[in-house]
Amino acid sequence: MEPGDNGGFHPLDEKSLVEYIKSTPVLVSRLGGEAELHHLTIKEVGDGNLNFVYIVTSPRGSFVAKQALPYIRCVGDSWPMTRDRAHFEALTLKEHGRLCPEHTPEVYHFDRPMSMIGMRYLEPPHIILRKGLIAGIEYPLLARHMSDYMAKTLFFTSLLYHSTADHKKAVAEFCGNVEMCRLTEQVVFSDPYRISNINRWTSPYLDQDARSVREDNELKVQIAELKSMFCERAQALIHGDLHTGSVMVTTDSTQVIDPEFGFYAPMGFDIGAFLGNLILAYFSQEGHATETNDRKAYKDWILNTTEETWSLFEKKFLSLWDLHKNGNGEAYLPDIYNNPEVLHMAQKKYMANLFHDSLGFGAAKMIRRIVGIAHVEDFESIKDESRRAICERRALNFAKLLLKERQKFDTIGQVITAIKEGSVQ
Repeated sequence: MEPGDNGGFHPLDEKSLVEYIKSTPVLVSRLGGEAELHHLTIKEVGDGNLNFVYIVTSPRGSFVAKQALPYIRCVGDSWPMTRDRAHFEALTLKEHGRLCPEHTPEVYHFDRPMSMIGMRYLEPPHIILRKGLIAGIEYPLLARHMSDYMAKTLFFTSLLYHSTADHKKAVAEFCGNVEMCRLTEQVVFSDPYRISNINRWTSPYLDQDARSVREDNELKVQIAELKSMFCERAQALIHGDLHTGSVMVTTDSTQVIDPEFGFYAPMGFDIGAFLGNLILAYFSQEGHATETNDRKAYKDWILNTTEETWSLFEKKFLSLWDLHKNGNGEAYLPDIYNNPEVLHMAQKKYMANLFHDSLGFGAAKMIRRIVGIAHVEDFESIKDESRRAICERRALNFAKLLLKERQKFDTIGQVITAIKEGSVQ
């Protein structure tokens, strides 16, 4: 889509959405046929930063309609944003859905000129994971499901599985999502480390903390390394925004949504985003504690889930590697790595690097959520600002430590120990 070319685009409201559905047979079918169009319920639920989102239901069916706007919704038309992100979201959903259908909602329809996706409605009791973490709900299968999703989507889109020719073709397809990547480059890797009029924090309590981030030279050196890696390394097709607001859950279902930042980038960016947001949830818990619930048991559950997510991911990822070691993957050719000893050495080195990448990116995602533009409800829902600031400062200090010293951690257990120590500062 050329800049300035609307291509017939117009924002859909509830009334025009009904007319759109009537002209789209696959959506009519999802609602149970034309007779059901007289009994529709449409609810606008787009509480995110970028899009319109409608839940459409009839007595016999349902779907979600998501339309990308030509600007960042939470800012307005003063911050233009490509609508083509909907194209890359649909592509990523379809590819990740092919690789891990258990944890990716099905896409029924995509209209590129209208930047509109019709996809599975994740009916109640599905809720956004972040809201569940704020409410103190335990999800016993979360680590198992998320490790499965990340292992499959990352392994099967990497050179461990693909030939270099196939990989480059896929990379080329996603290079068009450059605006979303540039947004990430700005708000994750740049703005928190400089004065920017879009940064914010819990002022005046964290004024000095925000200044300390901007004046920390070692932090700047480390974040530059991660930014270069993010921009330069097309390792796998990542979700690109895999925080706890991009996961919908029940106690036995986990569904990953909203991959509009989908792009070929370092695997650790996805892994770190998810782990980093669990750690943010951990540090927020004291702000949600009450006289009747000190949240200590729940904090233990979050840390156990964080540890289990990485441990299970590592195990599953290596199992996939072992299973496909004689396949088409060209990163480690079978006639060179057919000796079990050398393959084990290569895998150990690969996973150590991926672990440290994940810690670094996770720390970067934590920092931007405290002193950057977009914050998390885990902290924002703590009404007492001084209490909130204490939680945020502990999270920020741990994230700075993790970013600068990530190479010193050999195991996820060591990270968990450091989190516990950081929570009592």
